[in-house]
This record gives sequence, structure tokens and C-alpha cells, in this order.
Amino acid sequence: MKEFDITLHVEQPLLSELTADERELIDNAVRATKNANAKYSGFCVGAAIRLADGRIVIGANQENASFPLSLCAERTAIFAAQAASPEQSVTTIAICARNAEGLLREPVTPCGSCRQVMVEMEDRYSNRLKVLLYGTEKIYRLSSARDLLPLCFVDANMHGSGSKTH
Repeated sequence: MKEFDITLHVEQPLLSELTADERELIDNAVRATKNANAKYSGFCVGAAIRLADGRIVIGANQENASFPLSLCAERTAIFAAQAASPEQSVTTIAICARNAEGLLREPVTPCGSCRQVMVEMEDRYSNRLKVLLYGTEKIYRLSSARDLLPLCFVDANMHGSGSKTH
């Protein structure tokens, strides 16, 4: 049996060490938490994405009494941007969350569905999607969405690795 390790590189910058563009994106994600429809969980997530042309699109989680019909902030932002401007790649996403006590101190991480969508954005446009996860006491910066989903399933898996179904 062969084994291998998967390593993950995560930076933990101070807010003062972020670029102006990164701080602007985080500020938009924080504001987006106020647009959440989280009447069942009380857990409000905001996301802000920067498109290749510099525009920012925000998203917020939208809950539904039929929970599977709910949608996460990351996907609302990405899908809205892709519906309006499919020619524009997503270059960066900032994500944060608040509950009844306020913004979370620790960064919130995307769910598996959002990670898959983010990786597919990288695959679709052949560019990395930088990820900023914001908490009031910690910030995580990843250079690629693939760092969140290292053994990901993308288009190439369906078309060419030589595996066949039986």
C-alpha cells in the first residue's frame, strides 16, 4: 500500500497586513451578513467576491423551512455573479459570519457544497480563487480554493483519467 500526505498552506495575517482590496472585500462580506435570511438558525453568513474586472458581488445565506432548499452565502454570491457576468472569473472570496452575539471571533469555513462550487470556478477559468476567511480575532488566507478541497472532483475527472465504469 502506498501512502501520501496532503499539506495545506494557510496564512494567518493581521488585519493591518491585508491589502486594501482584501480589506474592502472583508468589509463587504461583513455588511452582507446583515442581508442573511437566517430566521431558523440565527447564523448569518456573508460572502463577497471580486470578479476579474474588479467588481464586487455579495451574497448572504438564505434559509427555508424546507432546509435542503436553503442556500449558502458563498453560492448566492458566485451564482449571482455568474448569471450576470459569465465571462468574468472570480478571483477572490471573503467569508464571515455572525450570530446573536455578533461577528464570530474565529473564521467560519465553507461547507462541502460551497467548496465544490469554488473549486469548479477555478477549473472553469483556469485560475486560482483566493479565499479569505474572516473572524474578529483571526483571519485565514488561502491562495486557492483547492486548499479547502484537495481531492476534488472536477471536469477532468469525468473526461480523462483513464478510469472506466464496469
